[in-house]
Amino acid sequence: MKNRSFFARNPSVVIFLVLLAGFTLIISLLSEGMGMGLISTSFIKTLGRTLCLCLIAVAMDLVWGYTGILSLGHFAFFGLGGYMIGMWLMYERTRDIVVTSMSNAQIPPTEQEVVDAIGTQIFGVVGSSDFPLIWAFADSLVIQLVLVVLVPGLLALVFGWLAFRSRVTGVYLSILTQAMTLALSLYLFQNDSGLRGNNGLSGLQNLPGVEASQAVVSVWFLWASALALGLGYLLAAWVVSGKFGSVIRGIRDDEARVRFLGYSVEGYKLFVFVLTAVIAGIAGALYYPQAGIINPAEVAPIASIYLAVWVAIGGRGRLYGAVLGAAFVSLASTWFTGGQVPSINLGFYRIDWIEWWLVILGLSFVLVTLFAPKGIGGLFDLIRKPGFPDRHGADYGPDRGSLQEKEGRE
Repeated sequence: MKNRSFFARNPSVVIFLVLLAGFTLIISLLSEGMGMGLISTSFIKTLGRTLCLCLIAVAMDLVWGYTGILSLGHFAFFGLGGYMIGMWLMYERTRDIVVTSMSNAQIPPTEQEVVDAIGTQIFGVVGSSDFPLIWAFADSLVIQLVLVVLVPGLLALVFGWLAFRSRVTGVYLSILTQAMTLALSLYLFQNDSGLRGNNGLSGLQNLPGVEASQAVVSVWFLWASALALGLGYLLAAWVVSGKFGSVIRGIRDDEARVRFLGYSVEGYKLFVFVLTAVIAGIAGALYYPQAGIINPAEVAPIASIYLAVWVAIGGRGRLYGAVLGAAFVSLASTWFTGGQVPSINLGFYRIDWIEWWLVILGLSFVLVTLFAPKGIGGLFDLIRKPGFPDRHGADYGPDRGSLQEKEGRE
């Protein structure tokens, strides 16, 4: 029994991966780009973005639901991942436009002239034409992909090391993470941040050098998002399944006792914080090319608060609960704010669901917290019957006279 494989000990992981693969296959077969054309390209993109939100929800559940760190800054890592890949996408797309426009010139332009023209196109909106230092590697896909992991990871490492070594915990740590996110957001709003200020990066849905239609590209991103979610879920499940998972649960429940037992609490918390920041960065790098645009508003603290609400509604401390919560809220938000729900005219007042959606979301969070603390994932507890350990007739406890297995089952 001790030598059972990881999947044998965690059948829920197998079920999740099978359902995710089946969902991706069915959606692909029904898509406009590669299937029967029953699902529009815009909805395919919505589903792809939803899978990315599910991935960052898994990261949030790992750091909050399992380790007990209520981070209100993980959407900052999500946004940084989007900015890193967005720089390459915008640079290469602008380069294609510039090269095409200069192709009819009598004298071929030099490489420096092309670069200057690209700079004018990108930064002219903020009154500049020079590339900031942070764009030094924007022409290299490989380096930008490395930065998708490296930038969020380094920020989380520095912040986490400073916070955890000072033993900041609880609400104070949450406030610090929120302050970090706010500082980053305010910096990005500035025109001299190097990332076009409030204008952000746009046109990210166009893949450089790819002539396929958006219908096909949307399916590609759906596949990539599903693969990332599957691997991220598998990694998170592996982390929480063994001794490491037991330690971080102990930190969540009684940090002082775990420290007394000799474990490096700060080291465990820092590892989880950095790991989840990297996962969030990867999710953002897949999300924003499907959204087509990223701006500093995406990094605002309110986004990280929404993330905590998703995980709470889904059921924190359950990886599948985080996925259910993020998927439910994302699709419900699209439905309510997309004008698909007809308004209700009461005569004296008109209920416009676009305006009332945030009220509904906040009310749902309050109701779940008060009456269903296990969230949507807790519904599975009503389906499953509580099991009993199979001790082959032995006592439940180590002492003579302990409750017998037969008596326990009765």
